[in-house]
Amino acid sequence: MAQEEQILVIKREILDQLGTFHGLMFDVQRYLEKIFAPGVCSFMPRSQAEKDPSFKQLIPYVIMCSDGKILNYVRGKRAGETRLVSKRSIGIGGHINPIDWTLFSNDTRQTYLEAVQREIAEEVSVETTYTNNIVALLNDDTNEVGQVHLGVVHLWKLNEPKVERKEQMITQVSFMSPAELLQVNDTLETWSQLCLAGIEKMTKK
Repeated sequence: MAQEEQILVIKREILDQLGTFHGLMFDVQRYLEKIFAPGVCSFMPRSQAEKDPSFKQLIPYVIMCSDGKILNYVRGKRAGETRLVSKRSIGIGGHINPIDWTLFSNDTRQTYLEAVQREIAEEVSVETTYTNNIVALLNDDTNEVGQVHLGVVHLWKLNEPKVERKEQMITQVSFMSPAELLQVNDTLETWSQLCLAGIEKMTKK
């Protein structure tokens, strides 16, 4: 019998102490200093985390931009989060697993950054140079998915729009302008709608 996936979480009370918010939070460093402090992050079985809103799963959410256009895709039937199937997304990312803790186990922030690189490399191939900045945190407690997740929003500014999909769950990949995405806003998953609303501020950081 396969061992159940273990995923990185923080206690929701940590977020409450820092100040719970809805949507995007741009005071990134104050939150990350606490989240990545020793002993704050831990692992728990995914099945438990998905049903326990007293914990927040820490999810990197990477937005890729090139020449003013944003990478977007539609989540296929093989998506790990079945509640998001068929939704359009502008964020790529996933859960952080214990395997990511082998190299920098004494430095949670560095370990997290290494995990982001691994996760993205599993899902897409980025064939250009880019900059990588954490530009916001993302929280949405208005639905079941959001209640158990906390997004760490990265902005990758690509020098060229050269991205190829690897994962089967990533379909209909394209680069679209914010205006074009607004025209299909009702097809976007909630996190992408929130990020699209704040994209101008994020791209100026």
